[in-house]
Order: sequence, then C-alpha cells, then structure tokens
Amino acid sequence: MKKIGLTLLATGTMMVVAGCEPGLKDSADLGFRGTGMQQVAIPGIVADSMAAIQARAASANVAGQPSEEMEPAPPGTWENVQVLGHLSEAEFNRFMLAMTLWVAQGTGQGCNYCHVVEEDGNVNFVRDDIYTKNVSRDMIRMTQDLNVNWSAHVGEAGVNCWTCHQGQALPTNYWFYTAGDQRRDIERYYVNEGRRQTERYYLDQEGIRVISDEALRGDSDNRSSIADTRHLYWVMMEMSEALGVNCTYCHTSARFSDWEESPPARVTALRGVRMVRALNTEYMVPLQSVWPDNRLGSLGDGPKIQCSTCHIGANQPQYGIPQSKGEGHPAVRQIGFPHGGSAGAAMMMDFMGEAP
Repeated sequence: MKKIGLTLLATGTMMVVAGCEPGLKDSADLGFRGTGMQQVAIPGIVADSMAAIQARAASANVAGQPSEEMEPAPPGTWENVQVLGHLSEAEFNRFMLAMTLWVAQGTGQGCNYCHVVEEDGNVNFVRDDIYTKNVSRDMIRMTQDLNVNWSAHVGEAGVNCWTCHQGQALPTNYWFYTAGDQRRDIERYYVNEGRRQTERYYLDQEGIRVISDEALRGDSDNRSSIADTRHLYWVMMEMSEALGVNCTYCHTSARFSDWEESPPARVTALRGVRMVRALNTEYMVPLQSVWPDNRLGSLGDGPKIQCSTCHIGANQPQYGIPQSKGEGHPAVRQIGFPHGGSAGAAMMMDFMGEAP
C-alpha cells in the first residue's frame, strides 16, 4: 500500500513538473494529420481569464464614437498640447477621460495622476512638472506609431492604452537589465557570449537562429554553440508563454526552420519582434532620464516592453475584445502634431504650408 502511494505521489509530481494541467482539453489541427501541429487549450483556464478580462473591460468603455474626419480645435484652445493637435475639442476631452480610465483608474487620482494641482486646489493642465505627463506624451506617440506604421502586426483595428495597462498605471509585464557583471551586462551586445538575458532579444540582440542547412557543423558557416541553442529555446518558450500557444502555432513540426511551410503566424510574430525592438529603441530607452528612482530596475535602467506586455498570455491581446482596440479613438489612430499656439505648432504649420 505504501509503495502504491509513493508511486501515485511520484506520478503526480511528474505531472506538475511537466506542466500538465488536469481536466479536459480542446485541440485544433493547424496542419496536416499526423504532423503533430495542434493547438491545445484548457477551456476552464481560458474561460476564467476571459471572464476576468470582460469584468475589467466593463470599466474601459468610453462614450461616443467620433468620426476620424474632424477639424482640429482652433489655435488658442489649449496650451502646451504637443501630440494631440489633430483632435477636435470634443474628442480631445473624450480622450483625456479615456486615459484616466485606461491608465490612471487604479491610482484613484484621475486627472491629477499626470497634472499639477496648485496650492489653491486648481489643476494646472499646462505644466510639465510631473514625470507621468512626459511619459504619457511619449506613450501616446508610441501608440500612434504602432497603429499607423505597424498595422501588419497589430491589425487594422489597432490598439489603445488599455491594451497593456488595463486600468493600471503600470502594465503587467515589462523587463529590466538583470544583475550579473553590473555595468558590463548593460553595455555588452550579448551575441555569442557566455551569459545571456532572454529579454535582450526585444532590444539589441539579434542572430538567435541556430539551425543549420548542413548536416555537420564543419560544413557550414554556422558557428552556433550549445549555449546559443539553449538561449534560442528560452526565447521561444518565453514567446510561447506570452501568447499562450504551442510551438506549432508559428512553426511546421517537421521543419521548424522552413519559412515557406510555416503558418502565417510566424511572419506576424517576426514583425512583432521587430516592432517591439523599434518601440524599445525609439520610445522606452530615451525615457531613461525621465523615470524617477522608484521606476528603475536594480541596475538603474528604466522599464522596457516585451511580447507579454500586450499579449499577457493570449494569442490576441485580451482575446481581441473591442475595448482593447484603437477603433473609435483618432487620438491613437493618427499621427498627431502640436496644437496651434503650443511650442512647435508654428513649425508644423509652416511645414504643412499653412499660416500660423
């Protein structure tokens, strides 16, 4: 009896170690029969996560669906509006309300999360004294860039601030440099070196491909090592977990390296990785001097994004719910410019051939 009990305990332990989840599972064939290209889902877990997302999304609804064809607010309507000068007055106010729901809801501060409250109790919307306002401005630019220039990955519907933040000041998933050789770990390029950090693939590390077209290493220019291979698989497993999918969601099981036989999702994923690298390089890293100490990692660097920042375990962010899309929000669906009367507005009007 004792032996049987130990056997059952060992079996249960193996199931946990192997990541096996109890209960019924759904599977869908993504390729020909017998190729093992199946997407496995556990209905209970998916249903729970969907229910949680829907519950949060109820507080993300913003009234109205304005036309994206609108006249910008007349010069002098606001001061120091740098990236939303293309909005009408009504849509500008609507978007400000949306941001308090999408990003500042969890803080309980509302508009004051980004705007200065004067000693007399009035809110000063012009001043840039609070770091969150400067960060928000760049995040608006980033989201506009995402929707306009990276539609091959985010789709025509696009995304908005809620996609990552879901009502919280900080997204669920972001990363910092890890401590090892301290400053050297930040400055080194990390390719074909000993110690790796998987997330560097989302910033400045390339060349993780390790599969050769030749049978023997000596017959190929491929000089990848076992350490390179191990790092590649860590990157792939991280991406798989970030999207909640199997390897065969992007790869043909018989020929993982073959692009011609890979599902379309592999190209979408490649575009996503390039997009994340661009966003980290152009928006996140340049904010280094803006972040306060309590927003920095152990090596003093600011937060950076990765696949799981938006996807959070779903192959489509929040399973494609409308509240997470950019549709109906011209503030993030078009590249903005300074509002008339703000710094830079005269330069923009001159560029557009209009009189200030």
